[in-house]
Amino acid sequence: MIPGLLFLLCAATAGAQVPSKDARLDVAKGTKFEYPMPRFASKAEWEQRRDQLRKQILATAGLLPMPARSTPRALISGKLTRDGYSIEKVAVETMPGYYLGGNLYRPLGKSGRFPGIVSPHGHWKNGRLEDSEVGSIPARCINLARQGYVVFAYDMVGYNDTKQTPHAFGSETEDLYNFSPLPLQLWNSLRAVDFIESLPDVDSRRLGATGASGGGTQTFLLAAVDPRIRVDVPVNMISGIMQGGSPCENAPGLRHDVFNVEFGAMMAPRPMLMLAATGDWTKNTPQNEFPTIRSVYSLYDAAPQVESVQFNSPHNYHQGSREAMYAFFAKHFLGKSDSVAEQPYAKESDADMLVWAGRTMPEGALDYAGVFGKWKSITAVNVPDREILRVALSVEIPAQVTADIKASDVALTRNGHGDRVTGIYQQGSGAPMIVVHPDGADKAMSEAKVQGRPVLYLNAWRGGRDTSAKYFTTFHRTDAQNRVQDILTAAAWLRTKHNGNVELRGLNAAAVWTTFAAAVDAKLRLTATATNFQGTDEDFVRGFFVPGIQRVGGWKAARALAQR
Repeated sequence: MIPGLLFLLCAATAGAQVPSKDARLDVAKGTKFEYPMPRFASKAEWEQRRDQLRKQILATAGLLPMPARSTPRALISGKLTRDGYSIEKVAVETMPGYYLGGNLYRPLGKSGRFPGIVSPHGHWKNGRLEDSEVGSIPARCINLARQGYVVFAYDMVGYNDTKQTPHAFGSETEDLYNFSPLPLQLWNSLRAVDFIESLPDVDSRRLGATGASGGGTQTFLLAAVDPRIRVDVPVNMISGIMQGGSPCENAPGLRHDVFNVEFGAMMAPRPMLMLAATGDWTKNTPQNEFPTIRSVYSLYDAAPQVESVQFNSPHNYHQGSREAMYAFFAKHFLGKSDSVAEQPYAKESDADMLVWAGRTMPEGALDYAGVFGKWKSITAVNVPDREILRVALSVEIPAQVTADIKASDVALTRNGHGDRVTGIYQQGSGAPMIVVHPDGADKAMSEAKVQGRPVLYLNAWRGGRDTSAKYFTTFHRTDAQNRVQDILTAAAWLRTKHNGNVELRGLNAAAVWTTFAAAVDAKLRLTATATNFQGTDEDFVRGFFVPGIQRVGGWKAARALAQR
């Protein structure tokens, strides 16, 4: 049983009974679902969960395994020298032909190597150039530079200089390769850290991140997967009642059985400041989200390393929030314990801040189709791998399965999950077998007609949900993923019951399901494969839709692993 959130799905069963209704039919979860807070009994339990979630984030971002990275090429120009700081225009080539725009703020009049801060901007109308009362990116960057930090303020995809894709894009075909705003944006954030870490005036042992709203989401996801972020200040986004409303926060699969509080807790035991507001979805932070995350820090005896400040204000990154952030970074990076007041600043003209103002992009800059093609080439998994495929499918080989058997009817559940898997069980002797037909157990039994052996004719997931909700696949597994999970659940039960490996047979379209199940579970012996499924993008979209499946090798990888 996976700890943490999965108790949501089956609190009533407590792993002891097969539920009368499959919890997966409940499609209430979404961006505004109200999640109960998870609890972890031990550091070991939490770290098992944390490691699983790190894989989940990276997989849904198309970054498991991580593509090869070296110091990115950066085009730096247009230096502005001001009182105590400088500003430069930067275009970081995060992959060949694709450029991330931003501004680099540096201290002047100070010597040595400085802490480096990466700062995504959030969904402000003017992106990284936003300068309003509720949120000013120039204010925080100028003040941080004057205080002794090197700051890289960079675009979200589709904003300001980073317009080789729009901010909202994607299709089911592109989802097969994990190509959507969140993956591209998380990749850009990692490359932003690569860039700032490489600067000669930056101390790579003191790297931090801060951002608000959608930039807050990007900040805590970056910190969750990148241990180089030593201090983190996500603003107004770690919430149990709202998970982010933009496609750059909602990649398919990202929030299967998890929500932002656990993602935020992955920063532990590194210092983190949670800034919140009474006028948005962080209104419950002092009572709910902060104590929950602090309990994870307590597992490391590091509760003082996480702090929270809430302001009586709407959704923001205003001056009060910024001053709390300045003090937190000063405490952990500069060894100062005093409060830090924001100093007056002057915003530069947009033309002086935008990289491509008055100039064209370099030769070889990619259009949208080119960015998609390059993404596929740098993130492709070329060697079949069971664990990577398992994570992409968002399935598990259950440790415990409970069965309810009445005559030949069997119902199964993975303990603690609330799913209900049914079938017809035929007793016999010899090696056990599972037979799966897309039309269910009765059809499997009538067509397979296995004699004398123990056989489970399986009713694999039949669907029937309303999948039209926005970001449905962010929170819920696809029909194909549920079918593979049901086969793995049945195999775990049958294997325990008969103390041996299980033969697996898929009929018609179910042969695709069983092939992927056998690819994940090395103890399954596959005896039938599909003949009319070729593994094209169209095949997957129509008949076996799993986001990311083509990136991890698709049909070719599944067949190779299933035959080992």
